[in-house]
Amino acid sequence: MRKIKFYEAIKESQTQLMMQDKSIVTMGLGINDPKGIFGTTKGLNKIFGNKRVLETPTSENAITGIAVGAAIEGLRPIITHQRVEFSLLSMEQIINQAAKWYFLSGGKYKVPIVIRLIIGKGWGQGPQHSQSLETLFSHIPGLKVVSPSNAYDAKGLLTSSIKDNHPVIFFEHRWLHNIEEKVPRKLFTVPIGKAKVLQKGRDLTIISFSEAIVQVLRTRRILKKSNISAEIIDLRSLRPFDKKTILKSVRKTKRVLVVDNSWKSFGISSEIISFISENILHSLKKKPMRLGIKELPLPSSRSIAKECYLNTNEILDVISSLSGKKINQKTLKDFLSKNKDLKTDIPYKDFKGPF
Repeated sequence: MRKIKFYEAIKESQTQLMMQDKSIVTMGLGINDPKGIFGTTKGLNKIFGNKRVLETPTSENAITGIAVGAAIEGLRPIITHQRVEFSLLSMEQIINQAAKWYFLSGGKYKVPIVIRLIIGKGWGQGPQHSQSLETLFSHIPGLKVVSPSNAYDAKGLLTSSIKDNHPVIFFEHRWLHNIEEKVPRKLFTVPIGKAKVLQKGRDLTIISFSEAIVQVLRTRRILKKSNISAEIIDLRSLRPFDKKTILKSVRKTKRVLVVDNSWKSFGISSEIISFISENILHSLKKKPMRLGIKELPLPSSRSIAKECYLNTNEILDVISSLSGKKINQKTLKDFLSKNKDLKTDIPYKDFKGPF
């Protein structure tokens, strides 16, 4: 075990699997760029050559169609779109082809394809380059959808996704790429469909995923000083999601908050709360709560954008309401004082920009 960054974990998984399996190919716009899609594909073409590491033109529908056909014929393609929004041009190929061929063929044809979609945020990217569109893909039978929040899960989930015989949509948040975590050198898998309990608690359950879980984890010290015992669950996998772990936790705490990575309406948080309500509503002491970003296209302006994203105070207010306990104001004040540079449009001071 050693510490590596999220983007390094993504690259390492691809490299190790491609060395083992010659049927794995990776492709995308900018894949052979000197920056190598935020470092996640940097240098792969020098190791595996241009026949397995394919730089593509700006034609997302064609790229995806080629990859789907290649998967049906026995290859294991990995496609990378540098922003989720770019994949919208290939929804026909993803939803009507990749997700359907196994069923249309009565199980004869499998489509082992991984589509990496990178989520942007802040930095003036505006409404067309900063959307978290996990819900669009999670709605579709035939697709699996994962969204890791750290380097360990990034490597393990990508390995599982590449080995899977069905289409997997692999969400990466741009703000997570430089966060470090202890990760094994050897290949390992994190099972698709299995959540992770990051912290045990008794007062309430907080469920989240992707970059939103980072915001939740920032509250841990404040909650401890406020005598609030929160159980924190990282979903990791959105379709399928881990129903057993969620029910077990909420039955214990009897209170639940879901912190979404995107808008609340018709989203992942809605699905989780609907599932809880349908199964153990009678066990809850308070109504389920959810948080998400403001219900509007995200603006480019920093002064306006900062009002659209979640902040620590919002999360703590809802936790306080659910738990019935007051937040320790001294600890909160200390946190805010030490984190004056915590911005909603950049993740850290040395952030090098969206692309």
